Amino acid sequence: MALLHKATITPTKLELLSSWLPTRPWFDGPAGGEITRVAAARFDDPAGEVGIETLLVRAGDGPTLHVPLTYRGAPLAGADAFLVGTTEHSVLGKRWVYDATGDPVYVVELARVIRDAGNQATEEFENGDSRDPDLRLVGSGAEVPAPASLTAHRDGEPTVIETDTLLLTVNRIPTVAVDDANEGILTACWSGQETPVVLVHLAARD
Repeated sequence: MALLHKATITPTKLELLSSWLPTRPWFDGPAGGEITRVAAARFDDPAGEVGIETLLVRAGDGPTLHVPLTYRGAPLAGADAFLVGTTEHSVLGKRWVYDATGDPVYVVELARVIRDAGNQATEEFENGDSRDPDLRLVGSGAEVPAPASLTAHRDGEPTVIETDTLLLTVNRIPTVAVDDANEGILTACWSGQETPVVLVHLAARD
């Protein structure tokens, strides 16, 4: 379960992304185009410390972009290259927002969802209310070992994450789902995109 708060965030996630996205080598959109939300869903951090969100956005009339983010209450050591920015959360205080592909908590949970044929987390507010995510995530299942540490990261389209046991290929511009030689995939559907598209491929390292 992902615990949410009814809160004000300053600057907003989309405001942070409006500055950060154009600096990415995989950004595809008009210069100065407004960043709009397409859909989103959460993963669960078993330790309850890190917010994990799979966010789909669009810049102007550009394509849908896959931007997973993590939210932390303190800086992640050694992860300055992945910092999107900081926000003030009216309930939780200062939050550090990271490109999740460089955050080990996201990588471990992403691999678990794919390996276990999992889905997005249930979203519940602190007052007991819940909501249905508008992004449906589905792991294919894969018989591969769990990762323990990140060993390399290559930003681009796709972004490639290497761990001690796995290779994860993150499609920044989602494509139609095709299960090829890879050992596992994470797919997504949302309103207006009923055919699943691949967000992530997973394979065991040789």
